[in-house]
Amino acid sequence: MAALAWLLIPLLAAIGAGLWGSWAGRNRRTAGDGSELAGYARFREAMEKSHTGG
Repeated sequence: MAALAWLLIPLLAAIGAGLWGSWAGRNRRTAGDGSELAGYARFREAMEKSHTGG
């Protein structure tokens, strides 16, 4: 019976890894990168302004 338990541990770990892998690799719907790109552009402009005042 103890041998069966030692065989079930890797089996359950493999099943858990498969479930986690399928969850982590799912396709996520995003609203788009527009707001992130606009924020990055504002950040870049602010950094350029802070360096020109030196």
